[in-house]
Amino acid sequence: MDTKTTEKTAASKTDEVAEGTSTEAAGAAEAAAEAGATPAAVAAETVAAAGSTAAPAAEDDATDLLDEQDEQAEQDEQDEQDDVAPDELEAASSPEGTGIGAGAAAIVSAALSAVALTGTWTGKVVAERETLIGQIKTSAGGSPAQQINEIYGDAWHSTALVNGVFALLALVVAVLVLTLPRRPAWVRAVAVAGAVLGGLGLLLSVGTYFDLFLSLPTTGS
Repeated sequence: MDTKTTEKTAASKTDEVAEGTSTEAAGAAEAAAEAGATPAAVAAETVAAAGSTAAPAAEDDATDLLDEQDEQAEQDEQDEQDDVAPDELEAASSPEGTGIGAGAAAIVSAALSAVALTGTWTGKVVAERETLIGQIKTSAGGSPAQQINEIYGDAWHSTALVNGVFALLALVVAVLVLTLPRRPAWVRAVAVAGAVLGGLGLLLSVGTYFDLFLSLPTTGS
């Protein structure tokens, strides 16, 4: 639409220049004829007048046309920038829009969930410490039930407690990632996996700590 309007404007200006040029050329021819010049001289005077008038006018028209085209291009570019949604601009310029932070958090959540299910070096150290404490307590004597509880029960419960802490951290991180806006699909998938595994690890840890799945062995009466 804008291109057609520009072409029509340029065409009208060209017509005006042509009319002005023809008028000035006719005036020059009449002046030469009144001075008694020959037909050849009259024709030469007419051509010279037309050329001298048309050249600056054509140059000015070309300059004006180029200026109008540049202004139209700038206006179109500005309109395109205005059409872009503010949310898209913020997402493109914001570090969160790239999904790096959310992706890293989702991977951390999945790793914590795996650790909670398989156990950690920290949990092993805590369990060995509880075993050693139980041995010290029962070294001077103690019933079999007390030995089982102090040496083995406390160690198992300590391991379940450590794993439960890791599972809870994994679940919290996964939920936080899922609440973030503008997260990529793969980030959501990893976060969901971390949340599911974290919830499963937390359930197993709670059940083990309270002896819901496996109870401590008992001695015969």
